[in-house]
Amino acid sequence: MAVMAQPGKMAAVTGKVSNGYDFWLYAPQAYFDQPSEKFPVVIYLHGAKLCGRGLRSFHKYLTLDAIAKGRDIEAMVIAPQNPGGGWKPERLNNVLEWVVKNYNVDTTRVYVVGMSLGGYGAMDFVGIYPHKIAAAMALCGGCTLSDVQGLGTLPFWIFHGTADRAVTIAQSKKVVNALKEKGNDKLLRFEWLTGANHGAPARIFYLEQTYQWLFSHSLSDNPRQVNRDIVINLDVMSRAYKGLNSKGTITKVSSIKNPTPTEEEQNEEEDNAQEE
Repeated sequence: MAVMAQPGKMAAVTGKVSNGYDFWLYAPQAYFDQPSEKFPVVIYLHGAKLCGRGLRSFHKYLTLDAIAKGRDIEAMVIAPQNPGGGWKPERLNNVLEWVVKNYNVDTTRVYVVGMSLGGYGAMDFVGIYPHKIAAAMALCGGCTLSDVQGLGTLPFWIFHGTADRAVTIAQSKKVVNALKEKGNDKLLRFEWLTGANHGAPARIFYLEQTYQWLFSHSLSDNPRQVNRDIVINLDVMSRAYKGLNSKGTITKVSSIKNPTPTEEEQNEEEDNAQEE
């Protein structure tokens, strides 16, 4: 077993996955305290601004930053870095398969979250490999697949701001409408965030409710059901950082000063956001 991660820290995994991506890998302390237990997996897909190489900067954002700020996520977290262009589902699957092979993970509890370009990546990846994913969230993105019906076979939650100028809400609505037209929306949730811009949904990555919702689903659920009890809306998002540390708890990702990308940073991402 290629145990590269240290308890509660990020490990950079580079050059290991053929036709894959380099990625940060986080292993919670509990993974080492309970070696016989299989742990869930969360795959986090970043936006266009963070594309590049070297794994040097994007670990300061969203799910990885939430962990650094003290958000307790008892799962293996895979955070691939996209060198540029759209996310490739096959390459993401190769990364997932490498982690499954090398770590003690629960393959019935694999989850995907993505924002902006990562929202597209989440929909594209899950749409092609729905049989591998227990639940997923896509924020302010869309889908490039000609057939999106795979997204209707698992609990899937779509968020989009009505004032998003980078990736318009029409991109998410197109997916929702396609699933509704086929009567394939029984496991679908969607939240239109009134007045919210492109960067606003970033707060969702810091919420305890986000990971509670994901972890409440499993591929072994029979029948598959979607949790509609947990609420995430603008009011809940306004309290996203309550109880989180200002300095962070993880050495490699503790230097960021702002809990979310600034509006300026979001605008830079907007310039490169993938739109259909």
